[in-house]
Amino acid sequence: MTHKQHPIGSGFTAASTTGDVLAGIDLSGKNVIVTGGHVGLGLEATRALARAGASVTVGSRHPDRSAPALAGIERVEIGRLDLLDPASIDAFATRYLDSGRPLHILLNNAGIMAPAERTLDARGYEAQFATNHLGHFQLTLGLLPALRSAHGARVVNTTSGATRICDIRWDDPHFATGYDGHLAYAQSKTANVLFAVELDRRWAEDGIHGYAAHPGVIVGTNLGNSMPADQVQAMQRAVGLVDESGRPIIDPGSGKKTPQQGAATIVFGATSPLLADIGGVYLKDNDISPLDDAPDPGVQAADLIRSQNVVPHSIDPRSAQRLWELSEQLIKA
Repeated sequence: MTHKQHPIGSGFTAASTTGDVLAGIDLSGKNVIVTGGHVGLGLEATRALARAGASVTVGSRHPDRSAPALAGIERVEIGRLDLLDPASIDAFATRYLDSGRPLHILLNNAGIMAPAERTLDARGYEAQFATNHLGHFQLTLGLLPALRSAHGARVVNTTSGATRICDIRWDDPHFATGYDGHLAYAQSKTANVLFAVELDRRWAEDGIHGYAAHPGVIVGTNLGNSMPADQVQAMQRAVGLVDESGRPIIDPGSGKKTPQQGAATIVFGATSPLLADIGGVYLKDNDISPLDDAPDPGVQAADLIRSQNVVPHSIDPRSAQRLWELSEQLIKA
């Protein structure tokens, strides 16, 4: 399989922050949408992009509840967006298109992680696949006219090293049998990468590039909200993310990052001039990830705190095209 997963020597490291990767970049006049831009990595990305001069629209299920977190950040507005509700997605996209603004950067960042029980949306779709992938897929297609009118746009999907533990379950993407919350999460994150690969193939001629960004593992994001608090804390201690006092352990080289370090790779994908002519790639540690063409088949969820290189099934062009076609069918159903 030919691929584009070759590091470019960006000059940044796993410890680089959003401020580092944005140094010298002026985003004045640029419009950005960040899903889940009021919490965790999304909030860090919103702050950083706004500081660089961008105007940011944050998509949130509960705008009133999100407003306090965004208070005081210039050029930020909030729009209602529920990624589990197709009508809400369409309404959000329509409002943006009606504003007449081009869209230069779309950060598909919001997500949920590993509910203990299998949860479905109103269509019968598994909630992680529906939220983390299908909702963003529908949103991105809805915003295509605004992306085209930017005459140079980027779509960045926040993914995870968990991609290596689960390909797309083509015969059962909604886990009707054998539900495992961590596997379902990993499938949705694999979908984020495949989506970026196929988006770039289809839309690069329109000046739109796609990226999947692995931020590392960051304690304090809201991904664990779908899990009981005691379970989250026990898991974090077990895999070495926090010490016995509950304080985060920061070690960027092994993937354990601060929010500012984790959001840096997302912002790098959204803005770096080094990527001007490169798209459809998986990013980590503020560079293009090398391909791990011999991944360990026995890797467990607990091993995923390490900063993971991309694996072949996540960038397979045939799978990327197949997922796009499946996703089109699912959002039309």
